[in-house]
Amino acid sequence: MQLRCLVLLVGLTLSMASHAEGLQAARLGVLFNLDDPSSGEIAHYYALQRSIPAGNVIGLHLPAGNVLSPAAFTALRAQALDRLPAAVQSLALVWSKPYAVGCMSITTAFAAGYRAAFCEPGCARTLPNPLYDSDGWLPADTVGWWPAMLLPSDDKVLARALIHRGIAAGDHSAAGISYLVRTQDPARNVRAATYADTQLLLSHRLRIKELTTPVGGDITDALAYFTGAVQVDELSRIHFLAGAAADHLTSAGGVLSGSQQMSALAWIKQGATASYGTVSEPCNHLGKFPNVAIFLQHYSQGETVLESYWKSVAMPGQGLFIGEPLAQPFLARPVATRHQ
Repeated sequence: MQLRCLVLLVGLTLSMASHAEGLQAARLGVLFNLDDPSSGEIAHYYALQRSIPAGNVIGLHLPAGNVLSPAAFTALRAQALDRLPAAVQSLALVWSKPYAVGCMSITTAFAAGYRAAFCEPGCARTLPNPLYDSDGWLPADTVGWWPAMLLPSDDKVLARALIHRGIAAGDHSAAGISYLVRTQDPARNVRAATYADTQLLLSHRLRIKELTTPVGGDITDALAYFTGAVQVDELSRIHFLAGAAADHLTSAGGVLSGSQQMSALAWIKQGATASYGTVSEPCNHLGKFPNVAIFLQHYSQGETVLESYWKSVAMPGQGLFIGEPLAQPFLARPVATRHQ
């Protein structure tokens, strides 16, 4: 335990010393569905609000349905990459479905291309993430990946609210609380084994609070909320700050419709700015879910939520990243915004 903590502490120090350029609006591509008016409307609204170059906004004809076939997807991805400007390093996918490609999430499929080894066999180790706990952010240039985040657009009111949460994220390093929740569900409580290390490494610069279910009363000023459960009973009592991230380790959190398990979209509806969930059965393999210490380490250094979430998942093939990609609550600087 002591050796592991020392290694993590050294890594933290090195990453803080890094001055590599991170994700910026000019390096974010925005893809939308030409066959869905709400997708196009929200994509162009997002580009306007975040001052994303018009050339970065690309429309695609997407087949209907929640899950794309690998063959149909491969042609779509090739078309998108052919049209993206060379400067683009990451993607915002502005639609609500499809959210999967075969057994892969659509965000990782767009990032790395479809390969069955990213999601089969589901309960074993799958292909690794070359960006895991890395410094800097030039993934397209360095490893040929375009990490993506889904910005759901079917509810236009929610989509606009989500965009403005990301924009409103300010310097919450003092006010926000990161909640690490232990549950009574042994299979889904596996991340609790990492909470002590998280406290040791980061409590000197983050307010971290551990809770145990059942959670009573209101949860206020949440900047992060990590738990493990099929359903989060206290969800309606969690009050999120702009820029907050939250997820629940369970099998089908990335299945955005038709599942008996709570989806990642429920966090967004409650007020979170980003979340994560898997679209096919991963079992409770820790490497397939966000490492809370690594996420909080990168986020609290001023990196965007897209960078921080992507760097925290060792095997992301089955994982759907959802939210407003450019949210950056620990970078205290004014962000220009326009309103229509």
